[in-house]
Amino acid sequence: MLDTIFEIIFLIFFIGGCTIRAVWTIRIRQVRKREDETKLERFLMFCNFIGMQVIPLIYVFTSGLDSADYHLPAWVGVVGAVIFSFALWLLWRSHADLGRGWTVDLKIREEHKLITDGVFKHIRHPMYAAHWLWGVAQALLLWNWIAGFSMLAAFAFLYYVRVPREEKMMLDNFGEEYKLYMERTGRVIPHLWR
Repeated sequence: MLDTIFEIIFLIFFIGGCTIRAVWTIRIRQVRKREDETKLERFLMFCNFIGMQVIPLIYVFTSGLDSADYHLPAWVGVVGAVIFSFALWLLWRSHADLGRGWTVDLKIREEHKLITDGVFKHIRHPMYAAHWLWGVAQALLLWNWIAGFSMLAAFAFLYYVRVPREEKMMLDNFGEEYKLYMERTGRVIPHLWR
């Protein structure tokens, strides 16, 4: 019974996250782009889509993965819901702070500006932080070894391939300004001691 309640909570947040991304994807469509992503990144984005959307939905709507279920205390699901709430706020806030500077792909837009305020004042990659939190929340809300951890597993590969390339692209474009920004901010966790 509890796992069903947490699956419903997961679906509500899942729909919220997909809505945030869809709205911003539609908003930025008409702007020209310059850089291009690699085939590896496209493949990893596809894997992330499978781990973040396909596998959890298969789990929630079918019994195909039920043999990998596990059970946790109810408070774990509540913590998962709180983490997911924060992840969605961070995802929305990141999009809002970036505005039309956001792209689905790893690209620099014409007349791209370095954003260092809002949530970007504290962390350089708040969208990646939001996705890490989403993955943790998914594991705490979907009590299944496959569906619960599928996003974390898929996202980890994407993150570790894409972020170094993204930071190099930003350094190439913004030089010393981005280097100084890197020194005063954390990648996905704020430098609380500064």
